[in-house]
Amino acid sequence: MALLSKTDLKSDYSWTAIAPDDARITGIPDSTLLNRSEGYEVLAFINRLAQASNWTTKEPALKAERMIKTALPGNIRSHSNVWQWLVDNWQRY
Repeated sequence: MALLSKTDLKSDYSWTAIAPDDARITGIPDSTLLNRSEGYEVLAFINRLAQASNWTTKEPALKAERMIKTALPGNIRSHSNVWQWLVDNWQRY
């Protein structure tokens, strides 16, 4: 079960996916790049991160959202690079 839902996210996002780029249909984002403006992509990404990290509370997931929206450099876009950046910079934020 997902840790966060759409209503848990604190930032404003676009929720209008154009088929076939819809994580709700495929279960995972179709693109290897994370679009940090699309709510369904950010939500799916954070929930996968939460599951892999065994988070049981929403606080670290919401921290990841804040980091993605406010601190993640614009040149870091692939899912794997965003994930690694979060791991590398977790203690700084």
